[in-house]
Amino acid sequence: MKQSDIKTPYYLIDENLIIKNLEILKSVSDKTGAKILLAQKAFSMYSLYPLIGKYLAGTTASSLFEAKLGHEEMPGTETHIYAPAYSDEDFSEIIKICDHIVFNSFSQWNKYKNIVSGTGIECGIRINPEYSEIETDIYNPCFKGSRMGVTLRNFEHSNLDGISGLHFHTMCEQNSDVLWRTVQKVDEKFGKYIKNMEWINMGGGHHITREDYDIELLCKSINYFSDKYGVAVYLEPGEAVALNAGYLTSSVMDIINNEIDIAILDTSAACHMPDVLEMPYRPNVIDAGNPGEYPYTYRLAGPTCLAGDIIGDYSFKEPLKPGDKITFCDMAIYTTVKNNTFNGINLPSIVLRHQNGDTELIKTFGYQDFKSRL
Repeated sequence: MKQSDIKTPYYLIDENLIIKNLEILKSVSDKTGAKILLAQKAFSMYSLYPLIGKYLAGTTASSLFEAKLGHEEMPGTETHIYAPAYSDEDFSEIIKICDHIVFNSFSQWNKYKNIVSGTGIECGIRINPEYSEIETDIYNPCFKGSRMGVTLRNFEHSNLDGISGLHFHTMCEQNSDVLWRTVQKVDEKFGKYIKNMEWINMGGGHHITREDYDIELLCKSINYFSDKYGVAVYLEPGEAVALNAGYLTSSVMDIINNEIDIAILDTSAACHMPDVLEMPYRPNVIDAGNPGEYPYTYRLAGPTCLAGDIIGDYSFKEPLKPGDKITFCDMAIYTTVKNNTFNGINLPSIVLRHQNGDTELIKTFGYQDFKSRL
């Protein structure tokens, strides 16, 4: 299929760029012995799971459905799960498919430990070191009053029979210098418990495949725990697997003016890239610049009734007109997993560009996808 024949909007995932990221992650595993998992909350395109499973140790999940997806679509690898709380109904299925279960509290551990006993499942407790360098509370699992993990004050050191590992997650899109400082804080507070564990999971938020990422310091951080305590080390990045490996292509539907030229697209920030509004951030656009950088500046906006459905202001070398294509970068992560059909706006198709350059239409959506949710 020719890419030019695909109806917009569509996400395009580049297999070569995915492999590039996976090779970097595999190099870290080879250097350190760490096991790296795909955090499906960032990227769940399961048609690529057989490929990803050749490089990574498995998947990690935040819900039963994610756990089932990883178990079914990446067979023969590890299936991990963590959630703030488990329901009895979900837990009865979780114990059938998961290799590792991380509990958010000792009360949850007490509730389910007899059920897990004898299954061979490795269980862990999520800790909160009360240290993070994330400035935005919505993404900071260690902000004051956080529901994520057990603080040192509430850590039940006499209730660890059956617990084989500790888990912490304190980062978001950060470099390894943040991890190195976090490792020191975790060791300072919980080192006396880590020494009795079999593994430690350092969570996600590691931008390992970013160009300026310090791989050597990451390896040093991993080896710190494995050398000092003899524990296995897990990491569970999501973004790093598909960082900068995908695009979202849209078409201009109309041009209007209200003190500024506005291009209405068939792509919505609210529906198709919600992090643009939630974080917020301004995604890069191919062949576009900052406002005023090129002769023609436009506000790119979505087709929904939400007044704030605005992607951002961009400039172009030539004037835009209806039918022109606009391509947004880094749209593989936190897009397909978070998009929605607000206003009945259809979801973008999913396209895969294979290693040889051929494009394959993986999935399309329509009215029934909208109707079946309601």
